[in-house]
Amino acid sequence: MDLTDILKAVKDGKMDLETAEKQAQGLGFVSYMDIAKLDSHRKSRTGVIEAILADCKDPDDVVEIARVMVAESKRALITRVSLGHLEALKQAFGQDKLEWNSRARTVVVHDGTPVPRTGAVVGIVSAGTADIPAAEEARVVASEMGCETVAVYDVGVAGIHRLIPALDKLKARMPGAIVVAAGREGTLPTIVSGLVDVPVIGLPVSTGYGAGGGGKAALLAMLQSCSTLAVVNIDAGFVAGAYAARIANMIVAAYTHGKEDRAEQTRE
Repeated sequence: MDLTDILKAVKDGKMDLETAEKQAQGLGFVSYMDIAKLDSHRKSRTGVIEAILADCKDPDDVVEIARVMVAESKRALITRVSLGHLEALKQAFGQDKLEWNSRARTVVVHDGTPVPRTGAVVGIVSAGTADIPAAEEARVVASEMGCETVAVYDVGVAGIHRLIPALDKLKARMPGAIVVAAGREGTLPTIVSGLVDVPVIGLPVSTGYGAGGGGKAALLAMLQSCSTLAVVNIDAGFVAGAYAARIANMIVAAYTHGKEDRAEQTRE
C-alpha cells in the first residue's frame, strides 16, 4: 500500500488510526538509484538514527546518498570515512557544511540545522589512548542522537588510580548510560560497571597483538564479566553509542512523561 491507499482506507473506515500509523511508518525510505534505500523514518520508528557506512562505497555514491539524506533529515552521519571520501564530501558540500572527526573517522553533513538536545547525558570512557577512535565514534553517534556527551579518556587498569577521580567527574553529570572502550585484555568495563549505578556498554577495541589480539581477548573478557554488562562487537562504536543514547533518551522521556502525568493529576 502507498500513502494514498492508507489515507483512503482510514477515510472509508476500513483501517483504524493505529494500524494506519504503523503502515505509514513502514513507507519511510527514499531510494537512490538502484543501490541504496535510505531509512528516513528509522529514528522515529526505533529511536536510532540512520547512518551511511562509507566503507566499501564509492566516494561519489557516498556524496549522493548524503545529499538525499540531508534533504530528508537536514543532517547525515557518515562513518568509516576515508580521506578519499572526505575530499569528495568537501568538494560537494563545502567545508562549512561538514563536521569532520579525524579520530572517529566520521563526517556529519548538515544544512545548518543543529541537533535538538534531549536533555540526556551519555558518558564515554576509554581505557587507553589507542582506544579513543572507537570511543569517539560512539561519542559522535550519541551526540547526533541528541545527547550531551562527557568523555573520560586514558584511565585504564595499567594505572587504575586515574579512574576514580575521572569517575567522580563523570558521575557528577548524571549520565543515563556509559560506554567503556577497551582493547588488550578488556578489563575496564567490568571495573566501571562495579562502581556506577547506570547501564554500562562494553566496547571491545582491536588493539593488542599476539594470542587474543585484534580485540578477541577484550571481547571474550567482557562477555565473561562478573559485572552486569551489555557488550557490542569489536570496534562497533556506532552500535555502542546508539545503544547508550537510546537508554539515556528513554530515561529522560520517561521522566518527562511522568512529570506531565503528575501535573495533570494535580490539575484534576
